[in-house]
Amino acid sequence: MNINATLLGQTIMFIMFVWFCMRFVWPPIMQALTERKKLIADGLAAGERGKHELELASRRATESMHDAKQKAAEVIAQAEKRAAQVIDEAKGIAKEEGDRLIAGAKAEIEQEINRAREVLRQQVAELAVAGAEKILRREVDAKAHAELLTSLKNEI
Repeated sequence: MNINATLLGQTIMFIMFVWFCMRFVWPPIMQALTERKKLIADGLAAGERGKHELELASRRATESMHDAKQKAAEVIAQAEKRAAQVIDEAKGIAKEEGDRLIAGAKAEIEQEINRAREVLRQQVAELAVAGAEKILRREVDAKAHAELLTSLKNEI
């Protein structure tokens, strides 16, 4: 065996092995590495998108909370304003009712005063008539005295 022929045979076999690997083994390995690289890149991009979406969602949530608090404050302010209006309306209605009751009571008092005056006039007139009757029993002219008593009654 000649070392040169062995070396030449091994070189040819090595070149055929390299060609075989480059032709049949290397492309699937490179394809698998490319797919793996793409998968990793997609995973990292998805992670970045997820992180960015999480930040956006966090901002939106914060804004929504702020808006909700603001709306709640507005609703509370409107409710307080409406409560004040209802209280003022109730006070106005109560005032009107009180004034109406006072006016009714004053009118009733005035009517009672007028009735009492009429009763007093009637009693005074009756007393005057009784007194006049006693006087008239002594005197004869009843018509003149009756007119006098009627005018006295009207004056009282």
